[in-house]
Order: sequence, then C-alpha cells, then structure tokens
Amino acid sequence: MTPVTKISLASLLLLAPLSAAHAATVLKMAHAAPTTDTQQQAAERFAELVREGTDGEITINIFGNGVLGGDQQMIAGVRSGTIDIEMSGNPNFAGLQPALGAFDLPYIFANRDEAYQVLDGKVGDDALALLKQDNLKGLAFWEVGFRAMTNSKHPIKTPADVDGLVMRTNSNKSLIEAFSLLGANPVPMPLGELYTALETGTVDAQDHPISIVWSAGFYEVQDYLSLTNQAYTSLLLVMNDDKFESLSPEYQQVLIKAAREAGQYQRDLNEKNEKTILSELAKKGMKIETDVDTAAFQKIVLPTWDSYIAANGRDWIDAIQSVEHDVTSAKAGHKDKTTAAVTQ
Repeated sequence: MTPVTKISLASLLLLAPLSAAHAATVLKMAHAAPTTDTQQQAAERFAELVREGTDGEITINIFGNGVLGGDQQMIAGVRSGTIDIEMSGNPNFAGLQPALGAFDLPYIFANRDEAYQVLDGKVGDDALALLKQDNLKGLAFWEVGFRAMTNSKHPIKTPADVDGLVMRTNSNKSLIEAFSLLGANPVPMPLGELYTALETGTVDAQDHPISIVWSAGFYEVQDYLSLTNQAYTSLLLVMNDDKFESLSPEYQQVLIKAAREAGQYQRDLNEKNEKTILSELAKKGMKIETDVDTAAFQKIVLPTWDSYIAANGRDWIDAIQSVEHDVTSAKAGHKDKTTAAVTQ
C-alpha cells in the first residue's frame, strides 16, 4: 500500500464519525386540524424555518388532518417517541397538568393582546415547563382562538338559547361545566369526528373559532354562528423531550426560535383572515349573530372558576390576571399620554 493510499484511508476514517454526527435528522410532526387551516400553514412555516436554521440538517415531515390519530393519541405518541412533534389545543394537556386549565377558563382573556402577553411571557414559559414532567418539551403557544358557537336550531343571543342543545365540546373540564351550567348537554368528542356528528344530528351544536368553522366546512352542516367568544384556546406545540435533549444546544435554540416565529405568523394570519371568513360564511348561508349578551353568559359560567380553584388553587389565575392588569395599565397610560398630547 502506497503512503498516499494510507493517508487517504486515514482521512476517510477520521471523517466517518464527523459525518455520522451531522447526519440529517427527519422529524415527524402531527396535528388534527384540516390541511386548509392556518395550523397547517404555520406548520409549513415552522418546518421551513427549521430547515433554513439548520442548513437542511433537520427536516420536518407534516401529517395533518388527524391522520396519525386524535389529540390524545398524538400526545401519547410524542411522549413515547413514535411521533416527534405535535400540536393540540391547551385543554388536551390539562389531563397531564391540571394547572394548565387556568388558561381555558371562560372569559379569563378579554382580548388577543391579553392572551399574547400572558402566553409569550414568563407565565407562559412556566406553563410550558410543566410538561417536562411528561417527557414533553413545550416549544411555543400557537393559536386556536376565541371560541364561537354554531348550531342547527336557532340564533344564540342569550344563555336561554343554549338550553337543551346537544353541544360538542373538547375535553376541557371548565368548558364542559360551563355548557352544563348553560343548560346544554355537553358531549366531548375529537375534532376528526365532529363533522359527521353534526351532519347526522348526533350533536346539535359545537364551539370553535371561526377559522375552524371555515376550514372544517361546518357551515355545510350548521345554520347559525354566534360570536360568543366565551373562551380563548391556545395551541401548544410540543416535542418529545428526549429527542429535543438529544439535539445540540444550537439546534435546540433553532427549534424554539422557529416555533415562536411560526406561532406569530399563524396569529397574524388568523387576525387578517377573520373578516374575510365571516363574509364567506355569510355567503355560504350561515346566519351570523353579533348581538350577544356576554355579561349574562359570564354571570352564569363564573362558577367554573370556583371549581378550578377548589382543585388547583388560584396561583395560576393570579399570575394571569397580574399580567392582564399590567397590560390594561399600560394601555391606559398610553391613552392618557395621547390625550394630553392632543390637548396641549
């Protein structure tokens, strides 16, 4: 063997471990929303940002529309490692970490700004950290949105209009209790089964943000939409914690940064699309009710907060409301400064 050959073989042996260490990683990501929803668009944006941030070393394959199972199946898959990443509404994680139910309490968020300030700050980070106990790495809060009610019977303006409806709900205990207090018959059901249940009359009604009403085609099997906005639902993007910890610190930060950026991208899409969606739903024949007696709804469902506090204490509620107070104060201060500037 010539000296040149020996050097070439030695070089290949030295390079082999380096190549293995930087072998491309393919991650499997799942969600239950229709592939026409902004959740899919955000997932695609997330995958793009991760690919760019890792120079193609990490590729994310997306499986939407519940093809890998319902929310609980996907969460279990991520915990066990058969799925790498998934996103589900916050209520689906409250069974693992009951404290997270604070974020789903009826009317705990008055508007998007309050929700974002809470979820994107320390309170949100602390909530995501709870999931490490369940072998989940919370990457970011994305958005399902403020929930509206649809049904096939009549407009919903007051709590009395909900009485007697068979109402599909998610697994959120507070939401189930709220609809019971309103006189409905709540039926927890996965999103993937809902269209058929509405079409066959198994349930009369459901509540989701208007983006889901549109992307899931519920306007085809529901006549009435009421903008009750009774709860805000965040979307958690989670990853198998063992898989996350196996990545380099650099790539871990790429994933977190990409998750936050894609989440903001989705929120912007949702807000931008709302007026268009409402217009399109009206064209499809849905009767849209905006004149809702919100105060009456709030009064009736308030005991859901007491139930949460009895089971979990009020630390998380206090933390949320503390941030909301700061947001309100900041807005008031800005308004005062603006008024002063105008009158000078």
